Amino acid sequence: MNSERRDAAGPGPAATVRPLVPRPGVDDIGLLLMPVARGTLLELSDGTTPAVEDIPAGHKVALHDIPKGAPVRKYGEVIGVALADIPAGGHVHVHNLGVGQWEEPTPHRSPTRPRPTGVAPARDHFLGYRRADGRAATRNYVVVVPTVNCSATVARMIALRADAVHKGTPGLDGVIALPHDLGCGMAEGTPGDAVLRRTLRGYLGHANVAAALLISLGCEVNRPEILLPDGDLGAETLTIQQLGGTAATVNAALDRIADLVPRITRTHRTPIPLSELTLGLQCGGSDAYSGLTANPTLGVAADLLVAAGGRVVLGETPEIYGAHHLLRDRATTPESAERIDQLIDWWQEYTATGGATLDNNPSRGNRAGGITTIWEKSLGAVLKSGTSPLNDVVGYAEPVTAPGLTFMDTPGYDPVSATGMVAGGANLLAFTTGRGSLFGSRPVPCLKISTTSELYERMRGDIDFDAGPAMSHTAQVAYGAALFEALVDLASGAESKSEALGFGTEEIVPWRMGAVL
Repeated sequence: MNSERRDAAGPGPAATVRPLVPRPGVDDIGLLLMPVARGTLLELSDGTTPAVEDIPAGHKVALHDIPKGAPVRKYGEVIGVALADIPAGGHVHVHNLGVGQWEEPTPHRSPTRPRPTGVAPARDHFLGYRRADGRAATRNYVVVVPTVNCSATVARMIALRADAVHKGTPGLDGVIALPHDLGCGMAEGTPGDAVLRRTLRGYLGHANVAAALLISLGCEVNRPEILLPDGDLGAETLTIQQLGGTAATVNAALDRIADLVPRITRTHRTPIPLSELTLGLQCGGSDAYSGLTANPTLGVAADLLVAAGGRVVLGETPEIYGAHHLLRDRATTPESAERIDQLIDWWQEYTATGGATLDNNPSRGNRAGGITTIWEKSLGAVLKSGTSPLNDVVGYAEPVTAPGLTFMDTPGYDPVSATGMVAGGANLLAFTTGRGSLFGSRPVPCLKISTTSELYERMRGDIDFDAGPAMSHTAQVAYGAALFEALVDLASGAESKSEALGFGTEEIVPWRMGAVL
């Protein structure tokens, strides 16, 4: 296969364009930071070559001829296999790149990114609420939690009326409902039943919850006495059928909340060590810049929190597929490494049962933004976790207790994943986005980070932090340190854009597993 190389201007604009190459000398593709027309000269390390076709910004271009069946590398890792011969200057995307059966011919241990040497946390504490049992909170909420979808509307009514009454009370972040669509039509004792109860217990007992009311219909599968068998977590239960209906339950709940608020607001923010922060890492609406700017920048901030003794949680198991060897290499115990492999095997079987594959994960928006395969998406997603050792692997909504980095088994769907992390104890969330996400979270605040400055300017009302300029390791260290400071400020009470807009009460989405009966 031959492709024409030119050192002089060829078809298209006279000016040349230099693709960004994440790992020079290793990668087979470059990233175009601007759209190019067919014939535009592309400046490569050994000369120039014309673009074979029009290529959108953020998409990949072949740096040399790639034969059909050959592995294609980005970040120094395989992101797919060529489905056809790809000439130098050709657009590399879904039409000619896919996930195949190719395997590395020799054992391979990927090089880790350099640690942010010379950068240390500028602060050693945040301003938070210290609970009576010693736990640290970043917010102070009263939550109203339905046991079942049938009581969700009543829970919303209670929260809306109570929040209006107590809005502006010093020391109270609000009264919120946490509705969901589960709790009945499910088999008791199944994995799905266990996941729902573990999730709701995690929210009811969360450090950011100063007081909780549990609203039951009275005949559901997820009955209060099973959800809270010992009456623990300090949640009081109101049962609609026993109290006589909607109005009576709403009035009774308002009375309870009026009694609770004066006690809650006696608590004030005090200095708390950063080691008591647990940061959940999320990404959604990813694009080709996610792995080049926002995710590695968040990885630096994550490393800084780990260096301060804190906890960091990475999740979204379908979005580590193809990069899971990087996490396995970082595991501090053989058990954690083996658990990563077990999770990938489970997810492959789980998706196959539903007639899908893990490569179905990248959305239409992901692919429009330049991401082609799940391997490529995963390699960028894992960068959120920084470079710290992997100390633990836990199931969905299970408590996160190990210091440093923990991996939690969650779906890739952002609200479901974030719900599991909050239930597991995360008291802070960071969320990178390339296409533009509106996700928000309560009772745990969420900071959103853009992959490009263009997105940040276009969605200033929703995005908190612009990581667009962080395209080099030096810039990522600098922006990562600034992001770390923004996260500490958020933990200390600074309001995120999504909080100001009122997001977060509809975004609790427990993982739905098993049959609906």
